[in-house]
Amino acid sequence: MTKKTKNFITAPLPFMGQKRNFLKDFNKALENYPDNAIYVDLFGGSGLLSHTVKQLYPKARVIYNDYDNFSKRLQNIAKTNALLADIRVILEGYPKDKKIDDPYKSAILSRLELEDKAGFVDWITISSSILFSGKYHLNLQEFQKATLYNTIRMSDYSADGYLEGVERVADDYKKIFQAFKDNECVVFLVDPPYLSTDVKAYKSYWKLADYLDVLTVLDGTRYFYFTSNKSSIIELCEWIENSTVGNPFKDANRSFVTNSVNFNATYTDIMVFK
Repeated sequence: MTKKTKNFITAPLPFMGQKRNFLKDFNKALENYPDNAIYVDLFGGSGLLSHTVKQLYPKARVIYNDYDNFSKRLQNIAKTNALLADIRVILEGYPKDKKIDDPYKSAILSRLELEDKAGFVDWITISSSILFSGKYHLNLQEFQKATLYNTIRMSDYSADGYLEGVERVADDYKKIFQAFKDNECVVFLVDPPYLSTDVKAYKSYWKLADYLDVLTVLDGTRYFYFTSNKSSIIELCEWIENSTVGNPFKDANRSFVTNSVNFNATYTDIMVFK
C-alpha cells in the first residue's frame, strides 16, 4: 500500500516568515505553471513552498535551499516533543497565556539548561511555547533574562511525509541561481527575509544591498517573489522603471495578505508572480 503524504498547510514547526497565509493564492497561481518544470526555492526557509509544489506537481523537480538548516530541527522533533512534554508537566494547572513566575520559571529554565548540555535545543519552537507571541530567543542566556508566558501547545509536533521527494541543498542562493538560470524549464521561488522586520531567527544578516541584489534573479525569469508593504521594494522598482535594468515587476500579477504580529500590530505580505 502506498503511503499517503500529509498535505501540510503550515510548516510542521514554527518558523518566521513561512507562507501559510499565501498557500491558497499560491496553489491557484501554480495552476498556470508547468507540472513538470524545475522549481527552485532559493530561500527555502521552512520548505513550505517546496513541499506545496511537490504535492501539487509530483512530476516536478523541486530544489529546496535549506540555508537555515531547518532540516536539523525536523530531524530532532522527537527530542523537542520530549522537552515540551516535560514543560507541560511543570506547567500543569498553570493559567494559559499568563506570565510564568517562580518556581515554575526556574523549573523550566533548569530543564532547558539540562537539554542544552545534552547538545540540541530547538530554540525557535521553544520560543513559540513559552514566550510572548512573535518573540524569539536563540540560546539559554536569552531565555534566562526573558519574561516567560504559558503559550505552550498541548499536542506533539509531527513532520511525517514533509518535504518527501524534494531535493535539499544548502548554499548561497546566488550559486544556486547560476546553476539553473539558463534552464528554460525553471521557475524560481524567491522569498528572501523581509526588510524592516526582525531577522534574528535567520542564519544571515540581511542588508539593503543584499535585498536589492535579489532583484537580479527576477530579470527575464519565471518566478514567484514575496515581499511586504514594509520594504517598499515594488514602489522603488516602479520609480526606476526607465533605468538600465528596468522594472522586473512590470506586468506581473500581485496578491496581498494581511497578517497579525500580535494583538496590536499587522503587516501586509505581497506575492508577485510572472
